[in-house]
Amino acid sequence: MPVPLWAWAAVLAVILVMLAVDLYAHRTAHVVRFREALAWSGVWIVLGLTFGAVVWLTWGPEAGGEYLAGYLIEKSLAVDNVFVFALLFSFFAVPRELEHRVLFFGVLGALVFRAVFIGAGAVLLDRFHWILYLFGAFLLYTGVKMARHAAIEVHPERNPVLRALRRVMPVTDAFQGSRFLVRQDDGRWAATPLLAVLVAVETTDIVFAVDSIPAIFAVTSEPFLVFTSNAFAILGLRAMYFLLAGAMHRFGYLRYGLAAILVFVGAKMLLADVYAIPVWLSLVVIFACLAISVGASHYRTRRG
Repeated sequence: MPVPLWAWAAVLAVILVMLAVDLYAHRTAHVVRFREALAWSGVWIVLGLTFGAVVWLTWGPEAGGEYLAGYLIEKSLAVDNVFVFALLFSFFAVPRELEHRVLFFGVLGALVFRAVFIGAGAVLLDRFHWILYLFGAFLLYTGVKMARHAAIEVHPERNPVLRALRRVMPVTDAFQGSRFLVRQDDGRWAATPLLAVLVAVETTDIVFAVDSIPAIFAVTSEPFLVFTSNAFAILGLRAMYFLLAGAMHRFGYLRYGLAAILVFVGAKMLLADVYAIPVWLSLVVIFACLAISVGASHYRTRRG
């Protein structure tokens, strides 16, 4: 799949423009309500699917299907991020009007780190074919572990990066508006709790990327499709958070569906040299796992 340099430049330009639009729309700190989150979620989903249509028309249905499969995998695994972010915000007692600011810079950092991971993963897979089996085994292990431990827990006090931050500079006890750093009376800089929670969110997302990026490599080996499916799914993470964070109890079985997806893509990687599972079958399995787990969660919620 030949991808010209201008296509990369155009994608990056669209991402930067949309980030600027989102930053301008939320230039003043405020609590993001359900309707606003729903509207922005619609914008990001339409943008992601529209780009998928462009891929389909430009490079053909095979590439379009691979993009859609990667987008669905990242979008579904992002729900796990949402629930963890909700627990982190609760742990740090982040004021609701400041949550969007943390998530904005968290997503910005996530795009950079994931681009680095995707580039490294593409190089490794190109030079060392056996890495494919390592990724597959890791995804199988992660899927089984997720299914066996359905409860989500966070332990920011164990975060090594956060502990390193506290050693480098003091962290104030109170939030200072939307500032990440403040100058103390003695002239030294100190971190606010807002920076501490941003570090926790960013490092948590890096951990999630270790799962999601190999999973997308299971459906496509094209770095352009891996990055764009990841990027357009991540761009809608902030809106998804405000849409779903208060409804964690309604998705009791979703993690089992996510675990099944990870097991499937892990098996797909391990069988790659024996049988190439077609893209359409991958899409069917992913859709089925999500539909069954969400449907079962909804049924359990209705029964109280």
